[in-house]
Amino acid sequence: MIAPLAFVIGLSMAKEAMEDSRRFIQDMKVNMRKARVHKGDGVFGPKPWMKLRVGDVVKVEKDKFFPVDLLLVSSSYEDGICYVETMNLDGETNLKVKRALEVTLSLDDDMSFKDFTGKISCEDPNSNLYTFVGNLEYDRQIYPLDPSQILLRDSKLKNTAYIYGVVIFTGHDSKVMQNGTQSPSKRSRVEKQMDKIIYILFCLLVLISLISSVGFGLNTRFQMPQWWYVQPNKIADLHDPSNPFSSAFLHWITALILYGYLIPISLYVSIEVVKVLQAMFINKDTHMYDEESGTPAQARTSNLNEELGQVDTILSDKTGTLTCNQMDFLKCSIAGKAYGTRFSEVELAAARQMALNVDNQVFESTPKSGVHVSEIELETVVTCKDKKYQKPPINGFSFEDSRLMHGNWSKEPNADVILLFFRILAICHTAIPEAKEKTGGFTYEAESPDEGAFLIAAREFGLEFCKRTQSSVFVRERYPSSKKPIERGYKILNVLDFTSKRKRMSVIVQDKDGQLFLFCKGADSIIFDRLSKNGRMYEETTTKHLKDYGEGGLRTLALAYRKLEEVEYFAWNNEFIKAKTSIGGDREAMLGKVSDLMERDLILVGATAVEDKPQKGVPQCIDKLAQAGLKIWVLTGDKLETAINIGILSTFILKFVATVKDNIVMQITNASQMIKLEKDPHAAFALIIDEKTLSYALEDDLKHEFLNLAVVCASVICCRVSPKQKALVTRLVKQGTGKVTLAIGDGANDVGMIQEADIGVGISGVEGMQAVMASDFAIAQFRFLERLLVVHGHWCYKKIAQMICYFFYKNIAFGLTLFYFEALASFSGQSIYDDLYMLLFNVILTSLPVISLGVFKQDVSSEICLQAPDNLLKFSELLKSRAHHVEECWTITWIHIYKFANPIVQPALQGL
Repeated sequence: MIAPLAFVIGLSMAKEAMEDSRRFIQDMKVNMRKARVHKGDGVFGPKPWMKLRVGDVVKVEKDKFFPVDLLLVSSSYEDGICYVETMNLDGETNLKVKRALEVTLSLDDDMSFKDFTGKISCEDPNSNLYTFVGNLEYDRQIYPLDPSQILLRDSKLKNTAYIYGVVIFTGHDSKVMQNGTQSPSKRSRVEKQMDKIIYILFCLLVLISLISSVGFGLNTRFQMPQWWYVQPNKIADLHDPSNPFSSAFLHWITALILYGYLIPISLYVSIEVVKVLQAMFINKDTHMYDEESGTPAQARTSNLNEELGQVDTILSDKTGTLTCNQMDFLKCSIAGKAYGTRFSEVELAAARQMALNVDNQVFESTPKSGVHVSEIELETVVTCKDKKYQKPPINGFSFEDSRLMHGNWSKEPNADVILLFFRILAICHTAIPEAKEKTGGFTYEAESPDEGAFLIAAREFGLEFCKRTQSSVFVRERYPSSKKPIERGYKILNVLDFTSKRKRMSVIVQDKDGQLFLFCKGADSIIFDRLSKNGRMYEETTTKHLKDYGEGGLRTLALAYRKLEEVEYFAWNNEFIKAKTSIGGDREAMLGKVSDLMERDLILVGATAVEDKPQKGVPQCIDKLAQAGLKIWVLTGDKLETAINIGILSTFILKFVATVKDNIVMQITNASQMIKLEKDPHAAFALIIDEKTLSYALEDDLKHEFLNLAVVCASVICCRVSPKQKALVTRLVKQGTGKVTLAIGDGANDVGMIQEADIGVGISGVEGMQAVMASDFAIAQFRFLERLLVVHGHWCYKKIAQMICYFFYKNIAFGLTLFYFEALASFSGQSIYDDLYMLLFNVILTSLPVISLGVFKQDVSSEICLQAPDNLLKFSELLKSRAHHVEECWTITWIHIYKFANPIVQPALQGL
């Protein structure tokens, strides 16, 4: 008994050790990366990340990750700025600007650190990525520190040749490590159900062992003295008629060992082997291989294979998961006139749905004849007709309109306003141009994908941003009247940065004639509130266009400007410099207040509309998953209008916007009543809820009412949600419904929801690898989720379920046969089988065939799985019955025991 048990446990230990060793190797690869550290006398040399200490001076070069949390001392730029990419921290691909203190700007080469000393006093290690409190004592002066001087570990230096920094936090004290959570241990529901059956079998083992021990005790006491051939007078303890209780107890131990085959000790390790092999098939599936990025599917854990076939609710991120996170400039409104003839993906989907509805109505009323709206006709309707001006597609620019392209904008009535619109696009940003040697053009490293799309649009319209210095930007402007472009320089006087609170950014520039301008872009609600009386000429029509763009699923911004007088500007600039150089915790508030004074009395120019297109195959994938009965929740940071269009295929939209908590309760009650009164059985409802409302809905006294409403809706979209709210919603659905949840995302802001769900799926997108590293399964495109669930989920679930049934059947048949034989052998403790056979029974003779079944058997082909997901749903519901495994196991066991048991015990079986 010890040998097979040791073998099984040894295999499990070896598997765990192998997985731990892989993680250890990955950790060591990171820890042994080299950083350039000051070793004294102005000399910098390599040092492993794991040996960095607080107070070390580190030099980080372009496109390198920061090994620890650093205080920025200086950079390759004269004003001490640097650009940082934080996708591994917050999932955002936009670049962030960091600025060193002015007092340390002179420390800009290796030798300047020869005699450098200072003292940093700061907060204790904590998990807040966006705050920092501290002081730098340098040259007998104390300077306050804030987050704009802090470079966090795992962020990357971009568009900056190098920076120097002082180590503040290392290892587990760094903010990214403080934000890390212990990866939860996840077990599938099949395994948990299997545990219960094991408990039942263990109780059965104890019971029949007690029956055997009682029977043996009675035989020892009353019958054994008449068995002269046993010679009971010469046998002590085990066969002592005078002490039957001792004999019964010792036989109970014997019976536990003899009937121990009731417990399938090899089941767990056999399932582990099967799951590992199933995971290999998932990894090698060429249908889930993304050729564009060269990324295959990856089962990062094999414990949850069968759980894929039981998913009830999918909670998905939007940007980068359902969409590509690559913005395309699609439409614009300039001087109250709409430009752009192409339709967005949302508009195309709505048109197709409308055409389908019309087609169905016509078909129902006139089955043999009538108007038929075909896909070809639909595409003809929604495709641009400007064939003359069509050109190869440009990444980031899907705009089509002959009125603006190829210099034709100069013929428009408001050509001067259009030119100003283009200039705002080309100047109002913080991007860095990078020249392409082969083509002579430029690529742009921008703070956001939207900003990059604006620069590409400006270039296509004739104004190409080509150069940035410390204080100026240069734009090559092409006009129809001149053959060569004219390079114009604009002096950047001030940059009023974008923040989530301000929801806008501005630049103050001076052109070659000395005229001062403020160019501003931001959320339409913010810009419209700051328009002057004379600047609202296009407000009404632009508002209508913005509404249309939002309904088309586009991301919008408003553009405005203001001419400045020198006297006014210089007076304001003095206040701005004072706020910028102020010392204290209210520095940001002062900057915001001073910036607000300048960003007023604006003149509206127009608005932009960019599209974040859905990933390839996403609509078809969602349709198949819906056919299989899965519910899909979308948790997005987009605004309400865009979120509404995600649920455009639903018939009714329930939109929740917060005012006060009591109003939310009333909205939930009314919506629930509306659904109950709906008579159309095919009516579908979409629930849209924003961040503020969701914060009320997640409170303890309201969350169950909110969940009860949400689960009866066809679509649930939560917009403007924070990473924490994503995790809380996932927990609510998982615990409230008691069904299997799957969370899928591609950014660091999705990690909480991925870890909280029963199954976490990470997408290897453009937002780093944080989501993938926290996931249970990784895929390159959302569309692969269809095959992962409908094909592999179905196969793995049915294989594991049948495998468990076979294991229990064979072990119960084997164990109970021994018990029946014992009943005919006076419970003597003798085995009916050869010892070698019993030794190999659990490990080799019966495990290998069942393992082969669990790995290779396919009840249906993948094509059938994908064609009829609704039939798989019915099968899945059958297997999900809690009593299914036990009932089938016991029924098959009794039938087969009776039919195939050893002929010696047939009389006993017939008696039963």
